[in-house]
Amino acid sequence: MKYLLLKHYRGGPSPVVDYPPMDQWKPERVDAHVQYMRDFAARLEETGEFVDERALAPGGTFVRYDGEGRPPVTDGPFAETKDLIAGWMIIDVESWDRAVELAGELSAAPGADGEPIYEWLEVRPFLSESLTVTE
Repeated sequence: MKYLLLKHYRGGPSPVVDYPPMDQWKPERVDAHVQYMRDFAARLEETGEFVDERALAPGGTFVRYDGEGRPPVTDGPFAETKDLIAGWMIIDVESWDRAVELAGELSAAPGADGEPIYEWLEVRPFLSESLTVTE
């Protein structure tokens, strides 16, 4: 079953880890963090559990339809994903427990001080079947 691991800008559990945004890290710390994720993905490629991953740029906007002939509405009074989501990885594993285990491992990527950041990751299963409505 496939799962989406969402990396949030939510940070770690303060006071365990209260790290600054990545753009304030030393370049070698950013490199170490990225290398950790690359190594993690490479290991999952070897086990056949890796599907895809991407980091997201900080820019972006919410857009919604606002009616025929009207321009789309952008940004709203909601918390925006661009403020929350740093990137994602898709894995294909045998169970929910394995997905949670791997998310926990990815959460240990090194942070600004070189120590694990205990980053929050959201684990979401993909729908595997069409929803059917029965009456």
